[in-house]
Amino acid sequence: MFLNSDRQIIHLDLDTFFVSVERLKNSELKKKPLIIAGSGSRSLVASCSYETRKFGVHSGMPAKMARQLCPDALFISGDHESYSYYSGIISEIIAERAPLFEKASIDEFYIDMTGMDRFFGTYKWSSELRDKIIKETGLPISAGLATNKMVAKVATGEAKPNGKLQVPKGREKSFLSPLSISKIPMVGRKTYMILRNMGVEKVATLQQIPVDLLSSVFGKPGIILWKKANAIDETPVIPYVDAKSISTERTYEEDTIDIKKLRRNIISMTERIAFSLRKKQKLTSCITVKVRYANFDTTTKQGKIQYTACDDILIKKALELFEELYNMRLRVRLLGVRFSKLSYGGNQVRLFDNSQKMIDLCMAMDAIRIKYGRKSVRRAAL
Repeated sequence: MFLNSDRQIIHLDLDTFFVSVERLKNSELKKKPLIIAGSGSRSLVASCSYETRKFGVHSGMPAKMARQLCPDALFISGDHESYSYYSGIISEIIAERAPLFEKASIDEFYIDMTGMDRFFGTYKWSSELRDKIIKETGLPISAGLATNKMVAKVATGEAKPNGKLQVPKGREKSFLSPLSISKIPMVGRKTYMILRNMGVEKVATLQQIPVDLLSSVFGKPGIILWKKANAIDETPVIPYVDAKSISTERTYEEDTIDIKKLRRNIISMTERIAFSLRKKQKLTSCITVKVRYANFDTTTKQGKIQYTACDDILIKKALELFEELYNMRLRVRLLGVRFSKLSYGGNQVRLFDNSQKMIDLCMAMDAIRIKYGRKSVRRAAL
């Protein structure tokens, strides 16, 4: 419909979301340096206030190190239910006004306003939306407006804290050029060090490097890196659909009473949808196990847990529910496992209730499955 229109992408990012929610809940925290982290000895920093960052504290850092860098900071555990609540309010505000939006994470949104600039002043519209969110939630939020998702995201970063910034069409490269290469999404610590060893510090230098050279150093990601440095990004805004649950079922060709087989299948199904949950960067706080017997009688058992996407916790709870539900005198025709009460939350949120060892294991297994297929690594029980 708007093929001849310039792309207009808005990026919204809640400033230190976890910290902001905690401060909103407790006004006494407003002026204190604050670090959100788990209570375990190997926990990591999930979020931190701007006051702590001047000491070198940042997300993903071991909490022990953060405490050494900023001993005066107040350490508190996260409250995912509150985070999910506020994220839901913001999603509703955006959904009421935006023609198309994507929820990239619990605290990050993209809005596609392409073609709407003929009806609205896009910058004015985004400013009004931002003001609405701040007024209704009391949370600080920064906004970036550009012709693609990548530049809009970088613009938001430059607008922080609690600001807004527009990058006009045609000025994308000049906007990026004076920035550090670390500002480009996908440039992590390893990529940053390789580029610095090549003498690349600013995006301007990266823009001038031949794409073939970057490809020879980084492979296919090198081409993507060159495109990002030159403000080229055609990634679409993916329409947000809030899935209420995720589930799987298995119907047996022959009804069974083999308890070992049934337990293995519960483990397998739970592991499979837990993997899907993590790929979607979501967490669950409710598990339901379903059993249908040979006579077609169907029973379910539901249990609540703290928000998580960790295999070990989910499998343990699913097996507990199955043991409470299963009638050993009857043959089973169908088994099912469902996760509900879903909420966005990546690895940082999972740190609140999972040990670092458990998180590392999940991430390592996921990386193998993504590269070699879902069945490439499985539990010994299977």
